[in-house]
Amino acid sequence: MILINLMPHREAARKRRRENFYTTLGAAAMIGGVAAGVIYLWYQTQLSSQHGKNSFLQAENKRLDNQIKDIATLQAEIASLRSRQEAVENLQSDRNLPVHLLNELVRQVPEGIYITSMQQDNRNVTLKGVAQSNERVSELLRNLGNNSPWLTKPELIEIVASNVALSQREQRRVANFTMRVALTRPTDAASAAAGGTPAAAASGVAKK
Repeated sequence: MILINLMPHREAARKRRRENFYTTLGAAAMIGGVAAGVIYLWYQTQLSSQHGKNSFLQAENKRLDNQIKDIATLQAEIASLRSRQEAVENLQSDRNLPVHLLNELVRQVPEGIYITSMQQDNRNVTLKGVAQSNERVSELLRNLGNNSPWLTKPELIEIVASNVALSQREQRRVANFTMRVALTRPTDAASAAAGGTPAAAASGVAKK
């Protein structure tokens, strides 16, 4: 027996293909949307993480900047305190310099020289005196330049010959001299004075 299908099977097949196509297209669109959503969320997570890292780095940079400022301030304060300490130590040491000056003059002035006056201006000391001869003055210069740790750089400013009356009939020829010498510390010979010292005068320092 021959069966003949009189239904429009071609139309039904096309309908089924269209339905399958639309179903596949919808599924692909849904899968694509889900994938796009997942990728979008992943990128958003990465961006949020990077923003968090950037914020952390910025906060750390600010903290380090503040620490650097604090360190610079501490270094400036330390330098200021050291400068004050050195100034106090120098002043304390300078208080004893006149004593050392007198002691050195007593030790270094040779026989035949009389110191009549001295004047201190900061670290420079001007000496005036009378010597029996020019050789005595030269000896004093050598002593001050070579034998004294407190006195350096002796410089003869002036030497003038004159006569001194020992009695009404007797006179002696002497040399009036003026010299300059630098007063310094043995441990810091090159340091400059932190402040000026008032000029001091004294007389009568002598050694026969």
